[in-house]
Amino acid sequence: MTQARTDDTPTPAETPDHTYDVVVVGAGPVGENVADRARAAGLSAAIVESELVGGECSYWACMPSKALLRPVLAQADARRLPGLERMTAGPLDTGAVLARRDSFASDWKDDSQVEWVDSTGTDLYRGHGRLAGERRVTVTAGDGKVTTLAARHAVALSTGTGAALPDLPGIEEARPWTSREATSATEAPGRLAVIGGSVVGVEMATAWQGLGSQVTLLVRGGGLLPRMEPFAGELVAESLRAAGADVRTGVSVTGLSRDASGVTLTLDDGARLQVDEVLFATGRKPRTGDLGLDTVGLTPGDWLTVDDTLRVTGSDWLYAVGDCNHRALLTHQGKYQARIAGAVIAARAQGRPLDTGRWGAHSATADHDAVPQVVFTDPEAASVGLTLQEAESAGHRVRAVDQDLSQIAGAALYGDDYRGQARMVVGLDREVLLGVTFVGPGVGELLHSATVAVAGEVPVDRLWHAVPAYPTISEVWLRLLEALRG
Repeated sequence: MTQARTDDTPTPAETPDHTYDVVVVGAGPVGENVADRARAAGLSAAIVESELVGGECSYWACMPSKALLRPVLAQADARRLPGLERMTAGPLDTGAVLARRDSFASDWKDDSQVEWVDSTGTDLYRGHGRLAGERRVTVTAGDGKVTTLAARHAVALSTGTGAALPDLPGIEEARPWTSREATSATEAPGRLAVIGGSVVGVEMATAWQGLGSQVTLLVRGGGLLPRMEPFAGELVAESLRAAGADVRTGVSVTGLSRDASGVTLTLDDGARLQVDEVLFATGRKPRTGDLGLDTVGLTPGDWLTVDDTLRVTGSDWLYAVGDCNHRALLTHQGKYQARIAGAVIAARAQGRPLDTGRWGAHSATADHDAVPQVVFTDPEAASVGLTLQEAESAGHRVRAVDQDLSQIAGAALYGDDYRGQARMVVGLDREVLLGVTFVGPGVGELLHSATVAVAGEVPVDRLWHAVPAYPTISEVWLRLLEALRG
């Protein structure tokens, strides 16, 4: 796999400064878990980080975004309950919400994360990590000092992704928000345009509309949340409009400009939209552009293709774990991969056979069949496995069963005028669940039961004996099974 050096290829020191069993590039939650699992198995490990230890999730994604959303969703839930009208009629205290958000982002300081890394016995190197040939990583510190690390057994790349911005006239001058600015802003903009109808777009539209902004959500396609069942996007769009957001589908931005009054967007229908800030939530790209991939025969900027042990195709020492391998761009899936990769690296280093059987400790099979995700909007959207369209496209013989959640006693008790829907997709050949989707307030906590059913390939006739407690929203399982039986 390693290509011959050229004049442009960095030449590592003949003798590395330090040698470890495993070198991990990227100290987000994925990289931290790879290093921790390797250390727990008795291997020595180093981890390299150019920004904050703890990564995107801790400071600019999962934690701050959910801290922004939780008060908005709690207020929406409370407004559905008689007796709380006076307490919930006024606007949220945006300053208090932002202060709580700051605490969940550790005020963008990584001291506690560094302490945790130290507690595992992993050596931390701060600086830009870059491959420099087979089993070599160079670390360029802020002061320009270069340290060369060698890996006896494995290098694991856990560098994640960054925001992908479209090539539009005026976009650089407009200085748009990405997800980082959206989750770390110090005040609510008066007028905010959100471009993109997938997870980041709808969550940030929900958050900032609830925190006092006038949000306009612009979606190029025909609906929101295109990778979920269609009813998920429909219910979220309806709720955003009810909250006061302007949701427009089938429209694209063709150009933008910024002046003292804010940002002006030109749309493909000829309209112009003036806002104070614009957020582009239009996808992610791998952070592999300046990672030295060319020194090992790979293409800089590409997604990294891996097998189910997370080893890069064509290599016997290089691993790509988490978002940069494009298998499932979710923190919990990345951490799942990290646990497997750490165990795989240790087993191979110690000459032990890989276990891909009952425990599946060395095979990331859930990335194919049972990926769970919750979108923290009002209503929440939660899904695992395949949608009906995905199952049919994959050639499965299936049946979809739907249930109106407003007819479930637990949902009615949760809040007046409860609106939601559930669907399970049943594979008829084996009579197991291939996918489940819930949409409604509070349904995120239902998802793990569905994940167990899908990942465990539980036959639907056995699900009859998993009795849901009454009166809870989980009674939807009984109603779905009754509909399936007819």
